[in-house]
Amino acid sequence: MHARKLDPIALTTLAMSGLSLSASAGDAWKPAAGPLMTKWARDVSVAKALPEYPRPQMVRKDWQNLNGLWDYALGDTSAAAPPANFDGRILVPFPWESALSGIGRPSAPDKRLWYRRSFDVPAAWAKERVLLHFGALNWEGAVWLNGRKIGDHKGGYDPFSFDITDALKSGGNEIVVAAWNPVKAEVPDAQVLGKQRLKPGGIFYTPATGIWQTVWIEPVPAAHIVDLKITPDVDDGSLKLTVRSEGAGNIKVTAFDGPKSVAEIFGGANAELRLPISNPHLWSPDDPHLYDLKVSLLSGDKEVDTVASYFAMRKVALGKDDKGRTRIFLNGKPAFEMGVLDQGYWPDGIYTAPTDEALRYDVEMTKKLGFTLSRKHAKVEPDRWYYWTDKLGVLVWQDMPQMFGRKEELSDEAKEQFEIEWRREIAALYNHPSIIVWTTFNEGWGQHDTERIVALTKDLDPTRLVNNASGWTDRNVGDLHDTHAYPGPGCEPPSPTRASVNGEFGGLGMRVDGHMWSQDPWGYQGVYSRAYSLTRKYQQLLERVHQLSEERGMSAAVYTQLTDVENEGNGLLTYDRAIIKPDLAIVAAANQGRFPPLPPDPHPPLVPTGIDEPQPWRFTTANPGDNWMRADFDASGWKEGNAPFGHGIPNARSSWTTADIWLRRDVTLPENLPAKLVFDVFHDEDVEIYLNGVLAGSAAKYTTDYVQIPMNEEGRAALKPGRNTIAVHCHQTVGGQFIDAGIAEPN
Repeated sequence: MHARKLDPIALTTLAMSGLSLSASAGDAWKPAAGPLMTKWARDVSVAKALPEYPRPQMVRKDWQNLNGLWDYALGDTSAAAPPANFDGRILVPFPWESALSGIGRPSAPDKRLWYRRSFDVPAAWAKERVLLHFGALNWEGAVWLNGRKIGDHKGGYDPFSFDITDALKSGGNEIVVAAWNPVKAEVPDAQVLGKQRLKPGGIFYTPATGIWQTVWIEPVPAAHIVDLKITPDVDDGSLKLTVRSEGAGNIKVTAFDGPKSVAEIFGGANAELRLPISNPHLWSPDDPHLYDLKVSLLSGDKEVDTVASYFAMRKVALGKDDKGRTRIFLNGKPAFEMGVLDQGYWPDGIYTAPTDEALRYDVEMTKKLGFTLSRKHAKVEPDRWYYWTDKLGVLVWQDMPQMFGRKEELSDEAKEQFEIEWRREIAALYNHPSIIVWTTFNEGWGQHDTERIVALTKDLDPTRLVNNASGWTDRNVGDLHDTHAYPGPGCEPPSPTRASVNGEFGGLGMRVDGHMWSQDPWGYQGVYSRAYSLTRKYQQLLERVHQLSEERGMSAAVYTQLTDVENEGNGLLTYDRAIIKPDLAIVAAANQGRFPPLPPDPHPPLVPTGIDEPQPWRFTTANPGDNWMRADFDASGWKEGNAPFGHGIPNARSSWTTADIWLRRDVTLPENLPAKLVFDVFHDEDVEIYLNGVLAGSAAKYTTDYVQIPMNEEGRAALKPGRNTIAVHCHQTVGGQFIDAGIAEPN
């Protein structure tokens, strides 16, 4: 046993060798129509629907993948038995609503989704027990085999298994699965559902109904290994390992560092063993070193069951820095964590990445962008995502997916189900060394019994930090005080017992035509259409992040977010992962605390705003009457001032405190004008922009930074080489106010 045994290519080959699908590769299937697809969608087929081994920390050599085409039908939620007839074919494990399932229809919360397929069990498994595994099914499921009910499960984010041996028969076997996803955010019986909504919009997205992770079977002996609990103890120089087994037996454990065996112990099953690891090679984002494990259940001297696994030696704790401030420590040293919010949605697969390569890509891009941390937000990923964070070296803060409603409105049953699912989530992910923080609640959503849930989490896993609430509703318990600030960044000072972190900030939006789910995406901090502007603003935000780390002792910051998600346009990558929006090198440097000068703007503005240098305008706050926007209007009596104009918002160069302001300036434009132009505008609130007397663009409400407003055809036609007049009217009602405008090319 050595490290190469866990190579993803080897795991893929192993998976394919066990593949047995009731549908042949030639069966008709194609993705449903969808708003946006990724490049990996073309690699999905009936015979290649996530074929990799799904459980990298407990690998057996024999298994059979049940992903592929299944029959489906919709029936009443009250139905207790499968329907007589099925409606069509669905590609498992892609959820009902996804394009890659081949269905791509809206959720049906008042219906039960039925699945059916047949499979053969290899003759070589005849003397073994056979286990049926589901990576995840959203949200409530039941399973039948050959007409016999095998079991039920409730919870959309945790794996579950059944021993199906006694229901198997020789030859073909028929499995039927029922799934129901009520997508219920309403109290009192709120569901743990994360960001799923029946009416997606804003920060909420398309639901993912039914099977959304790999389904598979494997043979095991009657006495077999059930699971592993792996706990590194850096201070003790050992690995604590509990091997839970079905049937009594002794355990042999061997640890490998590459091909070299570095430790071996024998002991009893179902009890904690201590495997000494001398001079441990510590795991970190800079050096994600993994050891391999071979774990065998013995009968006498005979190995009756063997699994391959891996582990890392690393420690996370709180400590004091050289100024006495409470900080997050990794391996005994303070480690500032620059993180990114990752919601794990896909335009073609919704909850399910189209391929393992796509799953890996997100982790690789997190690294390439200079982040050391991923906050997995409102979702739990398949085991293989955490395998990639372990292997490639990305720290993980893991959220409990939310339910919603005020604590006094939630039913006891809803709170009990929340706890059941949280316990299972921690148990399922416990062995992954990349996970260093459990986040119990987010922004008060469904928050209840915080002190008890934090204490429970600490009891279930005393080796990691606990974030009691990310944003808004801190209850002064746990290890972190987490602030949300848009655009931010911002944080509270650390306390003697808790580190200070900024769990969400940024949210800079940017449009990239041809790569958007929605044609009207939004961002917390405006919507840019130029990469240069986005990069410059990101660098400015990160300068403040590192100042807060140095000056205030902030231990971590999490930028919103890695990719666009449906209506949200605030990703560093487009939703289809095709475009990296800002300059990658500048972003990576900023995340690591380096701020080189920006390279020249590849598309410098024709008319600059006042963001960098003062720009002169004539202005008035008294209504100038008709024709004020025309080139021949006499504005010599107006005042002179430098943009930006404003009040109550930083960076204003000239004061503006009235309800309205009118601005004019003359500019000289070159002989060859681009065919398409936009206005760079920061407006609070309503704005109208005229070119040589023609209304060329307008926008209502306000922005919190510079955004780009399209220049209409009439405005573009009014422009000419040489002298031109720009005129702007901005109207303000309440709060801070600000106006500045320029002309540039779109990206």
